[in-house]
Amino acid sequence: MQDSIGIPACFSSALKSSDDHTTVTRSGQSLHMSVYRTKIADQCRLITITWCKNLMLHGLSVSVEGPEGEAQYSCKVELKPWYFWRKQGSKRLTLHGNNKAVDIFWDLKAAKFKGETEPTSEYYVAVVCDQEVVLLIGDLKKEAYRRTGCRPALIDPILVWKKEHMFGKRKFSTRAKFHEKGRCHEISIECKNKSNIGGDSASGVHVEVQPEMEIRFDGHVVIHVKHLQWKFRGNESIHLNKMRVEVYWDVHDWLFSPGLKHALFIFKPVLSSLSMSSSHSLSSSSPPLSSSSTPLSTQTGSSGSLEGFSVTESSEFCLFLYAWKID
Repeated sequence: MQDSIGIPACFSSALKSSDDHTTVTRSGQSLHMSVYRTKIADQCRLITITWCKNLMLHGLSVSVEGPEGEAQYSCKVELKPWYFWRKQGSKRLTLHGNNKAVDIFWDLKAAKFKGETEPTSEYYVAVVCDQEVVLLIGDLKKEAYRRTGCRPALIDPILVWKKEHMFGKRKFSTRAKFHEKGRCHEISIECKNKSNIGGDSASGVHVEVQPEMEIRFDGHVVIHVKHLQWKFRGNESIHLNKMRVEVYWDVHDWLFSPGLKHALFIFKPVLSSLSMSSSHSLSSSSPPLSSSSTPLSTQTGSSGSLEGFSVTESSEFCLFLYAWKID
């Protein structure tokens, strides 16, 4: 049986373009978008899972790429408190060209969000085609296989990239896994002002305020940028066990543009055979980008490419974090 689907307002226009920052700003919504590549109906396709949250509602959207990548078939779910019956359901999509059926199942009745946009536990979202579960997210995997009555796909889906829009004053936090068999890391970014007291007997005492930025992994500071007004664009490398992660940042608009503006952070894992004594040690960083270089926001396309950066031996996954600073 298929439940009817409510369409959250935040999806009505925001998902027409994943880079429509104006829509995100106007609605004040947090947006978490994950894109997976897998095989559906004998073709390699992308599946996009999007979680949306603002003051009015909480929503989920599942989109399947068309045969040539030009069209998408979507399932959208409202999670408003008074729509309890919609927190579990299914919907069937029919792919044009081969008339293949794709079934989407979800169970969010007991989902734990812990104040976040994306659930942390007690849920599942499953995409089924040809009696195979081609994509399954969430921790209730046994329940998902039992409800769908289908077997796991022979080919595991690959998480290609993840994009998040979030709002905050000084601190922004998220969770990310950079390897399928790796652990989930807690990432936090904090921008703060450091006061320096100077002066002499002639000129008197004056206080100089200088912005700084700290990036932490699992509570440990891995990047500390002093004099952020001069280093508002840059990149450094950190090591997590045997994996190197390139971190890029562009916080120009935080410092120099009036109104609500976003900073962009990119986390790109790079394969490495180095054995690190500490799982959160800071490597010798790459040469910082010039402050006059092209902003990351204009170099990063929706496909997850990093134009202008020479990133080699990188894995396919990339995390894009848009941090909107509220004064």
